[in-house]
Amino acid sequence: MRKLGNTHTGATGVTRRGFLIGMTAAGVSFGFPRTWAAMDPATPNGAVLPDAAQVYEPSLWYSIDSAGKIKVNIIRAEMGQHVGTSIARILAEELEADWQDIEIIHVDSNEKWGLMVTGGSWSVSQSWSVYRQAGAAGKTALLEAAAKQWNISPSKCQAIKGKIVYGNKTLSYGELVATGLSRQFSEDELKALPLKANKDLSLVGHHVTSLDIVNKTNGNALFGIDAKIEGMVYACPILPPTRNGSSVASIDDSAAKSIKGYQQTLALDDPSETAPGWVMVIASSFYAAQKAAKKVKVTWQAGAAASVSEADFMAEGRKLIQDPKQGAILDTGSHDTDTAFTQAASSLEQEYLTHTVLHAQMEPLNALAFLNSDKIWEVHSGCQWQSLTLPSLAAALGVTEKDIIIRSYLLGGGFGRRLNGDYTVPAALASKALGGKPVKMVLMRPEDLQFDSPRSSSVQLLKMAFDQDKKVSAMEHHAAAGWPTKVMVPVFMPKGTNGESYDPFSISGADHWYSVGAQKVRAISNELANSSFRPGWLRSVGPGWTGWAVESFMDEAAHHVGADPLTFRLDHLIAEGRNAGVEPISIGGAARQAAVLKKAAAMIGWGQAQAPDTGLGIASTFGQERDMPTWVAVAVQVHVNKSNGLVTVQKLHVAVDAGIIVDPDGAEAQCQGAALWGLSMALYEGTEFVNGKIKDANFDTYTPLRLSQTPEVKVEFIPSTAAPAGLGEPATTPVAPAIANAIFNAVGVRLRSLPMTPNDVKAALAKA
Repeated sequence: MRKLGNTHTGATGVTRRGFLIGMTAAGVSFGFPRTWAAMDPATPNGAVLPDAAQVYEPSLWYSIDSAGKIKVNIIRAEMGQHVGTSIARILAEELEADWQDIEIIHVDSNEKWGLMVTGGSWSVSQSWSVYRQAGAAGKTALLEAAAKQWNISPSKCQAIKGKIVYGNKTLSYGELVATGLSRQFSEDELKALPLKANKDLSLVGHHVTSLDIVNKTNGNALFGIDAKIEGMVYACPILPPTRNGSSVASIDDSAAKSIKGYQQTLALDDPSETAPGWVMVIASSFYAAQKAAKKVKVTWQAGAAASVSEADFMAEGRKLIQDPKQGAILDTGSHDTDTAFTQAASSLEQEYLTHTVLHAQMEPLNALAFLNSDKIWEVHSGCQWQSLTLPSLAAALGVTEKDIIIRSYLLGGGFGRRLNGDYTVPAALASKALGGKPVKMVLMRPEDLQFDSPRSSSVQLLKMAFDQDKKVSAMEHHAAAGWPTKVMVPVFMPKGTNGESYDPFSISGADHWYSVGAQKVRAISNELANSSFRPGWLRSVGPGWTGWAVESFMDEAAHHVGADPLTFRLDHLIAEGRNAGVEPISIGGAARQAAVLKKAAAMIGWGQAQAPDTGLGIASTFGQERDMPTWVAVAVQVHVNKSNGLVTVQKLHVAVDAGIIVDPDGAEAQCQGAALWGLSMALYEGTEFVNGKIKDANFDTYTPLRLSQTPEVKVEFIPSTAAPAGLGEPATTPVAPAIANAIFNAVGVRLRSLPMTPNDVKAALAKA
């Protein structure tokens, strides 16, 4: 294994950006380096299958060997969404490959891949044009090579299922590669390549077998927790009393020495301040490390958050919102709302809350780290954001990012938790303390939850002004929460119209597509939350709370003016100006959101009479950012038991417009999972900080949705020719407000805090 370094193209003159279709010159490979490890999830041991004698790499993103096998390089993490299959089929579509010849390779970290991140529902959307162009380039090169052999024009040839055909003559892709291909393309040439018309797509939008499904179902799939290296030892962490600012005062491991296999206890020295105050118990086996850790006594000097609890975060959020000087103002066109509110015939104002939510992914956090024989630090773990994790590891280990490689593994659930790769740092530091020896760390569930980067609690204040005709003249949305982007990657933060930076992932969704006259959106960072723990990106991120507030408030606004909630929404979804949308993804804008609302309403039977204490609710959001919207509407039917406060969701119907649907089965599964995740957070999930620590340590008290609580779920997609948008998260966001709106229609009480517990329902009924 050789040391990772900068990848330069030398004489070819292709920039790193040009690597989208870097080509193979004689003796130079710009694609997947065969001497480095990576993962093929279709093989029992995850090993990449060897290439045939010759290989042509028309692009950084894939290769074709002389046996006709095509390896598609995937930089996105696989955590159950079959992202490799989706991206590979985009490439195979334009390449006109035989699906049987496709292999997917989840690559290890390397700067040549650019930004390595799996989140934001970006994967397919951001891969769409890149892999289509790459596939078209390979097809063009193969057509030209065959035409040259036959001494005809390439326009007379066809590419069909891995072969070039002219009349009764055929040449397979493998045969053409065996002749030696060296065709390359400039970026301008790439953009000029013709792509298939939507009507001609045969893989995209059609059913194919997911390439990783067999090993996931037979138990051969390799997840981070399965990583093994000869000679490794196990580390069991003992966590400090606060996430930040704790330091070890003393360690007494005398009792642990009686445990067979126990070796030593380390107090980590962490220059990156990722895991301050961590103690690692080292043993020859996982069991021994766990058993010994229970006998080690540690005392700490706790950080400042030891006296901070959830109520403090809420109080701070309210205080910040009341200070008009706080926060960033988003560009929403006209945001001068003062005049409209001064002249309003009536107005509406409500506060909405969300409490701390944990990721609680199925596979607990884990990492294996060591210094290999080439003096490269290897970190074996499932990771959603390698480009963010590498700098933390480099700072902790005191090396450069080029001296570290993150090996790819499947993820047993991510939901945003593994965007923050902080869990790799303690394993790496323990290995460094042991001279580079392989150290494997696996967190048990209590430690996994305690060390989570949870979704911050939030406080939001929404206001709406109405004129004498009951028409909306202005709207304001003020949101205060802990900001993960500010804590972990502030370079991703844009500036508002007042020059203040903001976390886009903590306010997206508030800049909605409704036409409401003057519109002010203010994003406020809760610094008490930021300093007390490490806020994280959790599936749907900011829209998980902004969508909750907007769609609950739209319902309340409809009732304020005596309008049907569906009609009120449709009347304000006007595809004009900034709400008209732009190419390639958001084209159609508000009109597409109106379409999914109408669809969801038809699916649930909106307007039909309901049984006693049963009601329908509807809500609609656009998933993530305005430049990559996925229009989703959710309609639910709920029953409320007035005696015990239990809310039963009987039907959950989802209408989605995500542009072209690349993988129909995967798309439906993702929307089902996202909607049920939204249901779980609406009624069942939620915790709080008590004296700097998460209150709930395991699933006995932290209680996500159970199978018996799962309603009838239906998902329908709106046919579209627009470019694909994301699907991993958007169906999460409208579920909670739809349920709250249904509860109101069922029993006449309005809930404005998540999760909506039976006690909340009973209290609201008692107050009513």
